[in-house]
Order: sequence, then C-alpha cells, then structure tokens
Amino acid sequence: MASRPPRRTGEYVRASIADARYMAFVPNPLPPEPGVDFDGELIAKLERANQALGRFDGITLMLPDPDLFLYQYIRKEAVLSSQIEGTQSSLSDLMLFELDELPGVPIDDVVEVSNYVSALTHGVSRMKSGFPMSLRLIREMHESLLSKGRGSKKDPGHFRRTQNWIGGRSPATATFVPPPPDKLQECLSDFERFLHASADEAPALIKAALAHVQFETIHPFLDGNGRVGRLLIALLLVQDGVLREPSLYLSLYFKSNRAQYYKHLNAVREDGDWESWLKFFLSGVEQTSNAAVAAVQRTLRTFEEDRSKLSSLGRRAGSARQVLDEFTRRPILGSAQLEKRLDMSRPTIFSQLAALTELGILNEMTGQRRNRLWVYERYYAILGEGAKPI
Repeated sequence: MASRPPRRTGEYVRASIADARYMAFVPNPLPPEPGVDFDGELIAKLERANQALGRFDGITLMLPDPDLFLYQYIRKEAVLSSQIEGTQSSLSDLMLFELDELPGVPIDDVVEVSNYVSALTHGVSRMKSGFPMSLRLIREMHESLLSKGRGSKKDPGHFRRTQNWIGGRSPATATFVPPPPDKLQECLSDFERFLHASADEAPALIKAALAHVQFETIHPFLDGNGRVGRLLIALLLVQDGVLREPSLYLSLYFKSNRAQYYKHLNAVREDGDWESWLKFFLSGVEQTSNAAVAAVQRTLRTFEEDRSKLSSLGRRAGSARQVLDEFTRRPILGSAQLEKRLDMSRPTIFSQLAALTELGILNEMTGQRRNRLWVYERYYAILGEGAKPI
C-alpha cells in the first residue's frame, strides 16, 4: 500500500513586530482533512485505551469516598502539570501549604500549584452545574490559574492581544510561533465548535487528543497554555460521558516522555502526522488508567490492612479509627486540624496519634515539640508516585 502524502494542517503567514518580520503558524480547523487513518494499530490502541479507562472509572466507585480520591488526584495532577512548566513543588509541599505550614520550596512555586487546583476545581464545579465546555469556561479557569504569583501580570482570564512564541528571544528566532493576534479569534471560534462535536464526528478519546494539540498550537494565552491544555483533556472526557469524574490525568505520562511528547506535537504541525500522535496519546491513556487502577487497589488494601491493626488497641480502637479515617482524607495532618474535625479532646487525639505511630501507621514528620505534623506514610507513598520534582 502506498504511503499517505503529508497532510497539511495549517499555513504559515507573514507577520511583524516593529521592523522584525517572522512567520507564524495558523492551524486548519478540526477535524483533520483528510480524516484520520484508522489503521489496525490505531483501532487496537483505541479499544485498549477505552477498556482501561472504563475499568478505572468503575474501580473508583469501590473507594469509601470517591470524592476524596478525586480531591487527592487533582492535587497530584496540579503538582505534575506544574512541574512540566519548571516548578519544583512536591505533593507534600502543596499539602503543607494548604495547612498553612511553610513548604520547603520557593513560595511562588507552591502558589502556582495551588492555583492549578483552584482552576481545575472551578472547571469541575461549573461543568457539574451544567455549564458547557466553552471559550468562556476556559478563560475562567485561566483566570484562576494565574490569579496569584508569577503569572498574575500575564492578563489572567483574557486571550492574548500580542504575539507570543516558544523558544528563542524573538518570533524571528523562535522554535514555534502560534497564530498572530489578528488570526486568533477565528482559530478559537473554530476550536470551540470542535469542542461541541458529537461522538459520530470523533470518538471521545480521539476528540480529546485532537483538541489538546490544537489548543497547544493556538497558544491563546500569554502564559499557562500548557497547564490549561492538559486539564482540558480530563474535562472533555467528562463532557462526552466517558468519565463520571475528571480523574484521568496524563501529566505524569507527558512528564516521563517529554521528548516524545514534543516530537509528536511538532510532527502534527510540520507533517500532518496525527496518527502517530494519537497512538502515543492512547498508549498514555492505557498506561495511566492501568496504573491508576493498581493504585486504587493498593490504596484499598492499605486501608484494610492498617485498620485491622487497630484491634490490638482494645477499647481505644474506635477513637483510633476516627483519627485514621481523617488521614485517609488528608494524608498529612496536625493535631490542630484534627481538633477541628473530631469531637475529641486534645489529650485523646495525642494519645491516638501516639498509638497509630507505635503501630507503624503514622510517622511524625517535623521532629518539633510544638506544631507537629503526622503523615500516613503508606498512603502518601501511593499518592506521591512519580510526583518528585524534575
């Protein structure tokens, strides 16, 4: 069979800033023309990805509180997606920040991650209330993302009115230059129409994969494009009914395969090679879903094993169970937070913390006499897999 000629995915247009001339790329509207070539390999990958995603979506219902699982996974995704952009925050840094404790990294790094949590949480809340995925919602999430910290001067919540670029000191020397401002609104209007495409036009996973590349190519904001583009994936899968909750996050896969990720984005723009990108993306969905299923299973097993250890405490087991249940909701806590959440005296709480530490379930992580913090180590280890700074 003859190989398919390169597909044209857009055009370069001449533009200039002051006296400096450059070429900017304006992508064609989605879906691609000619259409995606669903060869045997791509079809098989799509089937495996859908099956793995279905298993993951189902197993989360086995957790005692699926909302708490989502709470933790949103935070892990925030850490990973921000790390791709160069921040050095870990999951524990974010959790300490949320407890009003001093993290071990520059405060701007943690603020960026916290902003990501706010942006994603806002998107989830709006969609649950019936608000559609749209340019307006994307702007709202962007406003949350850059509300505080380093990006707060980069026009939060507004599409850019000036030229941006990737790499190099100017558009003339850049690695990639997205559409100039006068072409931006047309590109975004076409993009929004595709967001509302039916399943007959594009299966949900294919649609999310195509939309992610298109958003990154349009690069509509002065800052935060990568983070917004990644969170769109999970939200689109919820919109199209593939996931009950936006619980699939590919930032760890993209972080672990950064060179391939950028190579595939460029191959789409330069050669129209959507098929290789889709195979890469679907492999990521399958791997991420399978890893998440294994993590849920290990989490359930950990909770069961550690709760069984409480029987050795006799009459204190009930109070210890209440304290441990709080750590299944937030794996890092101090006595002050427990006092707010539990109907227990301070001496009782400290007694249960000591008992759980002696059983090897909790670890005291600060070594201080006052304002001490404890971590549910086995659970935190599962949540934190792959989330160390790059």
